[in-house]
Amino acid sequence: MTNSIQNIGGIPTKSEKLIISGPCSAETELQVRETVLRLAKTQKIDVIRAGIWKPRTRPNAFEGVGRVGLEWLVNAGKEVGLPVAVEVANAQHVNDALESGVDILWLGARTTVNPFSVQEIANALEGVNIPVMVKNPINPDLELWKGAIERLQLKGVKNIIAIHRGFSSYQKSIYRNDPMWEIPIQLKLKLPEIPIICDPSHITGRRDLLSLVSQKAFDLDMSGLMIESHITPDEAWSDAAQQIKPEVLNELLENLVLRNASATSLEQLGFLEKMRTQIDTLDEEIIQLFAKRMEVAKVIGQFKKDNKITILQTERWKEIYNARKEMAEKLGLSVEFIDVLLTTIHQESIKQQNKVMNSLKDL
Repeated sequence: MTNSIQNIGGIPTKSEKLIISGPCSAETELQVRETVLRLAKTQKIDVIRAGIWKPRTRPNAFEGVGRVGLEWLVNAGKEVGLPVAVEVANAQHVNDALESGVDILWLGARTTVNPFSVQEIANALEGVNIPVMVKNPINPDLELWKGAIERLQLKGVKNIIAIHRGFSSYQKSIYRNDPMWEIPIQLKLKLPEIPIICDPSHITGRRDLLSLVSQKAFDLDMSGLMIESHITPDEAWSDAAQQIKPEVLNELLENLVLRNASATSLEQLGFLEKMRTQIDTLDEEIIQLFAKRMEVAKVIGQFKKDNKITILQTERWKEIYNARKEMAEKLGLSVEFIDVLLTTIHQESIKQQNKVMNSLKDL
């Protein structure tokens, strides 16, 4: 990683990316201090993090050491000259953190999902000049994530960073939380002034995938990473499987590739413009073909109406789906992509036929 002092979301960084690390939970004063000292030795960490209050799914799980942990974290940060960040879930947490000298706050996924909690925190931060990071809500709801950021902005919080930590899903996956990369991309388009960093620890839930997701985040031009680190990860009191030792984190960061956000020479720019022109032309042809396909669907809809035939033809849909999917796979397209594409086309065809069959102007 190249050295280039920057400022991301009001936080000074040692390089082009903001790197945040520390234990999932503050467990003991010794554990916090030793983790922080070893992280500082890597000379790659910009912010130290630790969970003080832990929102847990089930009762009787370790829910954090509470306010006493703030002193451990702040003292350790001062010892190595690094700012510290903690998660807050209500106004009391905010007040305790600010009184203890915490430098940065973040809202967790379980908090972001609740507008009442976000508003309570925003009210408590009115008039306070401190960076605030906002994790995406548990569920894949872009507007909820955007709304949490806007609530803070309306109370005068200026330095805000979004954290992409993945989304809960019932679908089986190698990830603890589905990345759904398209959602943070959409957030960036809607709020381009807000930096977005990635939390690979909570996306993966396992340390062997951290490097893969971290690289993907950088390839998508995210502004940094939040990765959990612990001196003895396997003995951690929470989320042991996703934490790594500071020395392992150092190696992970060393191996990440930083790519340029744009072309750096006239030759590169010329090539990209040539390829983008081809993409634009193909996109226009695809849109025109989709329009022609829907016109045919309307004709079929009229035929079905005249002959009292149902819109949905299950066997025909299965035949089309399987044939097109096989073709797509042979051409190197992913099953996930073709499934979404075919399903969307089919739904739109049904919608167009329904308009014709039932004489609906708008549905």
